[in-house]
Amino acid sequence: MTATTRRRPLEISALLRFERQAIAAAVNLLEDRRPERQEQARALLDELAVLPVPAHVVGITGPPGVGKSSLISRLIARAAQAGKRVGVVAVDPSSKVSGGALLGDRGRMHVPPHAPVFVRSFAARDRLGGLSREAFSAVFLLRHLCDVILIETVGVGQSETDIAHIADTVVLVVQPFSGDLLQFIKAGVMEVPDILAVNKADDTTLARKAVAEVTAALSLERRSWARPVLAVSATTDLHIDALDAAIAAHYHHLRTAHVLDTRRAEQMVEWVVSEVMYELGRVGLAALGGSTGIHTLLERQPATWGALRRLAALVQRVEYRVTGEL
Repeated sequence: MTATTRRRPLEISALLRFERQAIAAAVNLLEDRRPERQEQARALLDELAVLPVPAHVVGITGPPGVGKSSLISRLIARAAQAGKRVGVVAVDPSSKVSGGALLGDRGRMHVPPHAPVFVRSFAARDRLGGLSREAFSAVFLLRHLCDVILIETVGVGQSETDIAHIADTVVLVVQPFSGDLLQFIKAGVMEVPDILAVNKADDTTLARKAVAEVTAALSLERRSWARPVLAVSATTDLHIDALDAAIAAHYHHLRTAHVLDTRRAEQMVEWVVSEVMYELGRVGLAALGGSTGIHTLLERQPATWGALRRLAALVQRVEYRVTGEL
């Protein structure tokens, strides 16, 4: 029996006791890209997969600067006050130099001292959907350990729809004095949120106008869940109680309508699809010799669409063996 095997039951029990040092070690394991560590991470997730999922996963999305971090701070305080164990996953823009998270979101969040709250930031890296590959795995880990998980996306704008593939409830945050409202109304991202929050609503006139615009845009919808539009302010705590109640009401709706399990099953499919695409892309790049190999190939021929097709043909000749086992 290896040291890793002997240690595993203690790790699981420590995780379930919400020991933040153990949780941090588990998340570090998920981020470690060494093959042996990735194998350990998969084994840990497999052990947790058979356990109940008590967490309500709430995604907070919206454009940069709209106040997502401040709003999450208010929701953290309310959940902690209610005695809930809270996990926070914040996806930050990536540093162009190191590739790591710039940690702007985490720096703006306030966590009550000694509260059962675990906060982790991840770099968006090269993913454009508002989340990162590591953030997905962290949420799958944390939802077995927490009562509520709050996910803050990187805030990339209209293409930010990955959050629907991991969250039970999605809150779209906009502000009343910007052009984002019209853009979101026209974009497909308006299909994603379950709740819409107009933040920075201290100016009641502008806030009332913004709420009216969004409500009008949603008025022709026919859904089993009527999406609420709320004017809130994270700085003054305006209507945060109403937002908290709306989030709880949506979770109750998912359970009573018996769609929560279906939604999570669909999310699992999306996650597996993204993992397969990542793995095949990684293997394909390795088959070409990585960036160095591609650079060498393109030195011998112009970087044209024809060259790109020839590179793709080389990848297609790589044999992938599919076992059919998950």
